[in-house]
Amino acid sequence: MSAGPRNWAGNIQFAPRAVDYPQTVEQLQQVVRSADKVRVLGSGHSFNRIADTDGTLISLSRLERQLSIDPAGRSVTVDGGATYADIAPALHAAGFALRNVASLPNITVAGAVVTATHGSGDANQNLAAAVSALKLVTTNGDIVTFRRGDADFNGAVVSLGALGVICELTLDIVPSFEVRQNVYLTLPVATATDKFEAIMSRAYSVSLFTRWQGETIDQIWVKARAEAGEPAAEVFGATAATTPCHPIPDMDGSNCTGQFGVTGPWHQRLFHFAIGNTASAGAELQSEFFVARADAPAAIAALHAAQDRFSGALFISEIRSVAADTLWLSAAYEQDTIGFHFTWHPEWDATIAAVRAVEQALAPFNPRPHWAKLFTLPASALEQRFPRLSDFRALAMRLDPAGKFRNQFITDHLF
Repeated sequence: MSAGPRNWAGNIQFAPRAVDYPQTVEQLQQVVRSADKVRVLGSGHSFNRIADTDGTLISLSRLERQLSIDPAGRSVTVDGGATYADIAPALHAAGFALRNVASLPNITVAGAVVTATHGSGDANQNLAAAVSALKLVTTNGDIVTFRRGDADFNGAVVSLGALGVICELTLDIVPSFEVRQNVYLTLPVATATDKFEAIMSRAYSVSLFTRWQGETIDQIWVKARAEAGEPAAEVFGATAATTPCHPIPDMDGSNCTGQFGVTGPWHQRLFHFAIGNTASAGAELQSEFFVARADAPAAIAALHAAQDRFSGALFISEIRSVAADTLWLSAAYEQDTIGFHFTWHPEWDATIAAVRAVEQALAPFNPRPHWAKLFTLPASALEQRFPRLSDFRALAMRLDPAGKFRNQFITDHLF
């Protein structure tokens, strides 16, 4: 048997019995119906074995693209294999926008949704919160629809792929809008903790980038709606960049979305990396942990105090805000959160040691991990930090009693 596909980063080689690429929903239903074990591979932008299986691995990349805009209902319906790069330009051309997007445009919408992936912004929820309806191909090949307001809807959206295969999603949309992006350099860590609220709330979306070295935050990325006024000359002493910036210092910023306060459409500014461009130059590993927003300054101080234990394994770290939602397995469930994202060098042992150091530093704040990234927290901690996990487990047992959509990762962490 030939080797299975690898994930985006190359650190996971999947080991399925079969890989299937259905081109229609009917073909997808047949594949699911006939398989004994099923997992779905989106864009492969996961860093643990959440998508792996020893059964049938399904890619929806060849599924017929669907994009249906309902102007009156302010919604768009897309297929389960669509990426944000597939849908964003078409939405803008029709006069509409998604409220927010992730850093990368080439990830699948469904993959982002089922893992509660997010962008940034004090008023912006994670990307799954935009879902108003979804269709799942369930264990016997039937299609089940969940709509916002249904009893199990908040459990079915962020599902980690454990309930079925998403074949269709309906998302909220808003009128298209313009954004300007400015990057500021060298913010003292002490200022970041002391002025945290003022920094993060100053624009539609704000990200802090740091290598956790020394006493400064490397960069502040400020994405403001065009009508918000002229950009500031500095942000609490951090000065405006004069050349295009990449989140990782010394890397080429020309792959990134437009900076220097030049306004552009939402889909050409809210992503960190421009559609069609490469996000990074090589393999990497990633982790992300979320704490309650009120704990963010103390969490920054704790990471700063422990930085020598993990910064050597790090390319870059990003700090972002995510508004609360009601989705059971979302890291922002019922609390405004701050996410601490870590992009690691592709050395496994050093990275795992660094991840443990981060988890220990954040332990007083009960961090919730990003489901598709690297973490070592035990199932007992997840049970405590995701208060609706038992409800989700019961929903999964009702929809998939035999565990067709479970793999070792799902069993170990949820069951």
